[in-house]
Amino acid sequence: GNLVPNKRTFPSGIKALADYVHAKGLKLGIYSDAGTQTCSKQMPGSLDHEEQDVRTFASWGVDYLKYDNCNDAGRSVRERYTRISNAMKKYGKNIFFSICEWGIENPATWARGMGGNSWRTTADIADNWDSMTSRADQNDRWASYAGPGGWNDPDMLEVGNGGMSEAEYRSHFSIWALAKAPLLIGCDVRSMSPQTKIIISNWEVIAVNQDRLGVQGKKVQSDAGLEVWAGPLSGNRKAVVLWNRQGYQATITAHWSNVGLPASVSVTARDLWAHSSFSAQGQLSASVAPHDCKMYVLTPK
Repeated sequence: GNLVPNKRTFPSGIKALADYVHAKGLKLGIYSDAGTQTCSKQMPGSLDHEEQDVRTFASWGVDYLKYDNCNDAGRSVRERYTRISNAMKKYGKNIFFSICEWGIENPATWARGMGGNSWRTTADIADNWDSMTSRADQNDRWASYAGPGGWNDPDMLEVGNGGMSEAEYRSHFSIWALAKAPLLIGCDVRSMSPQTKIIISNWEVIAVNQDRLGVQGKKVQSDAGLEVWAGPLSGNRKAVVLWNRQGYQATITAHWSNVGLPASVSVTARDLWAHSSFSAQGQLSASVAPHDCKMYVLTPK
């Protein structure tokens, strides 16, 4: 048989839900698994039913498929993801394909070839500082593999879930945006705080994430937890994050040589969290609170 909606949860079915969501100008995602069951073991996975299930998803009007990696029946990652890849290429060409293999076999090196639009580079994130920072570092090593059509995914955003401070959530959102990671809200938007809304709706930070050049920013300076992350943007601009991973206030300086600018160049620096602009030449310094960051876009004059 085919996958069918849970009538208690989706009494009108998934197709009706997709139509409703699309009418709101939004898109609908769905979850399945490269195994015999999903990770909860409450639902069937798609292993050996790949074409059948992708055709079902397409018929429902699904826009996004997250494909997890539980209950693999002892079969290899490559075999199981090749099967879903072939099905997606035949029947799911209009569905965003999110490969959730947890970074075990370095999917950044092969997932794009399987038609993946994003691929998890890490194990699941947790809502705490150590987990978030380690996911950022693990994702950073694969920066060169990201680009238009295929993105490194260090897992969803924990912003608003309560396990980190406002400063830590601001850093989390800034680094994910700079890294061109999918910005998947992981909190309940119905009950989020005003501060959470301010962070996840900062359009200037989101614009860095969505920049058409599509180059992942990365760590370019590090001195005992005082870090500079940077990357190019369209229009010869640069995005820069000064990130203080220490437990004390500190001044962090980004040198032009490390962010890809000639030393003599003057820029207009736009502070994306303060929403203000100023001029700088040769370097950019700021005092940064513990576990917080400053984020800028530099536009050469």
